[in-house]
This record gives sequence, structure tokens and C-alpha cells, in this order.
Amino acid sequence: MENKLIKVSIVEDNEYMREGLETMIKSDKQFLLMGSYEQCEIAFEDPEFKFSEVVLMDIELPGMSGIEGVKYIQQHHPNMLVVMATVSDDDQHIFDAICAGAVGYLLKTKINEDINNAVRTAMHGGSPMTPEIARKVIQFMQPEKSGQPEVELTERELEILKELATGKSYSAIGKSIYLSEDGVRYHIRNIYQKLHVNSRSQAVAKGMKHKLI
Repeated sequence: MENKLIKVSIVEDNEYMREGLETMIKSDKQFLLMGSYEQCEIAFEDPEFKFSEVVLMDIELPGMSGIEGVKYIQQHHPNMLVVMATVSDDDQHIFDAICAGAVGYLLKTKINEDINNAVRTAMHGGSPMTPEIARKVIQFMQPEKSGQPEVELTERELEILKELATGKSYSAIGKSIYLSEDGVRYHIRNIYQKLHVNSRSQAVAKGMKHKLI
């Protein structure tokens, strides 16, 4: 097992960052660089890409975003592991990436030689994260401080929140619970307001935190 090469691909539109990542991956005798791409669309069209075990992916990409790229990989290559490598420490990007299926999240400003350890960590079942990102995730998942009001959702809102967690579209949610798409949107706006969130992934994460899902 120790002699088995870890097959790695890179999806990064910044030429200098991409070349830097390539150098770090190639410098490790345990890694095999399968491909290095500037867009998800180019990567997904390459027949060699499907053999990748770990993918290092940026979020802000031309064409398909890194978040959409993670979703595509989850659907078409469920055993492939994606580690985000990005400049964005925005809460929404972090939780969107994790909820989409990314196993790790690294800030480019802190990568340096840690990228090789991150690839190994992902392959061995871990979730490599830059310390600042790990703290954000932990803080978000920690119980609310005492004195803060509990979240109260109606039965209909709870039903829709659980449907949101499955990844269904608003239209599909409406069909499954016999409600118009506009009705679904109305309830989702209320859910977001009550949970103090701005996206589906944040709503799902906070719903899990409060044991609503």
C-alpha cells in the first residue's frame, strides 16, 4: 500500500499557481500527476481525469465554478476526493464547498509545502483544512451560547428544510410535497430569515447543528 502511487489532478486557472502546484506534486515520489487543467470543462473531457484519486480544485474558475465541479465529481466519480485550494475564506464558499462534497479546504496563501501532506491526509480518510478554515467550521457547528433563542420552524418549514438537504431543486421539492414553486420559495425565505443564513448549504448546516434535520 505504501508503494502505491497517489494519482492527483489539478484544476486551477491561475497559470503561476497551477505551475507551483504541479511542481510540488511532481516533487513527491509517492504522487503521480494525472493532469493539470485551467477549467473544469477541460478536465472532465480528458479521459485520463477519471483515474484521479485526489483533485486539487480552485473555486473561482472560468466557466463551471469549483463548487459546481465538486458536485459533478460527486455525481460521476463518487470515489474521487476533492480538496479545495482557494484564496476565498468567505463563509458561504466554505460551507458550499463542504456541503457539495469537498473533503478539504486550503487557503492558497498558506499552502506552501503543506499541499503534499493535505493530499496524503485526504487519501487516508482525513479532512485537510487550513487552521483558520477549521476554526470557522468548528465555531459554526458548536452549540449556541446560552441565552440565545432556539430556532423554531413550522412543520412545513421543517419538511422543506429536510428536502433542501437532499439537494433537490425548488421545483422537485414542490412536486414532492404538493406545493407550488413560489410557495416553496416563500417558505425558504422564511427559513433563511429564522436561521440567519443566506444560502442552502448554510441552512442545511445550521439545521444539522440545531438537530432539525
